[in-house]
Amino acid sequence: MTSQSAATLRSRYVEQAASDLEENRRLQQELAKQSEVLKQQEALLAEILNLAEKYEGFADTSRLPEQLQEEPVVAKAKAPGRAASQRSAPAKSTQDTSAKAGAEGKPRQPLLGDVLAGLLGNYDEPRLAKELRDELLEKFPDRNPTPQVVRNTLEALVAKGRIQRHKQQRTVLYTLVK
Repeated sequence: MTSQSAATLRSRYVEQAASDLEENRRLQQELAKQSEVLKQQEALLAEILNLAEKYEGFADTSRLPEQLQEEPVVAKAKAPGRAASQRSAPAKSTQDTSAKAGAEGKPRQPLLGDVLAGLLGNYDEPRLAKELRDELLEKFPDRNPTPQVVRNTLEALVAKGRIQRHKQQRTVLYTLVK
């Protein structure tokens, strides 16, 4: 091999190595951007999960606090071809939401948990979730939560210490904590 062909071969290797290094760095930057987008998505999903757990007793979204209904999640471009979800509106004060509820002409309904606790307060003996749901449907015909929503709400009240759960074999009964 001549010195000229060795120099040509060496320069090709150097060019190839430089090209590979440049491609490697470009891929690292792209992966770093993708990682950032995934972290933002993870944070958003964690927040959604927390909100879902907080409001799991609600069957009808019209009874969710207005600030949550009016806060759409929008995507804003962070980098060309990439989008990240963020909340667009700041939280509103309770005066704003109560004024809006009054302006719509519909008074705001009490929370399902408060209604169920009130119904339980009328009894000294433990009650079944089915009995409470039937009474709820009778006294509040405009509300129609599913049996599962009633049970979930009752269990949330148990977790908060507002009511007690009593198990008799496979039957679960609830009483108000006094």
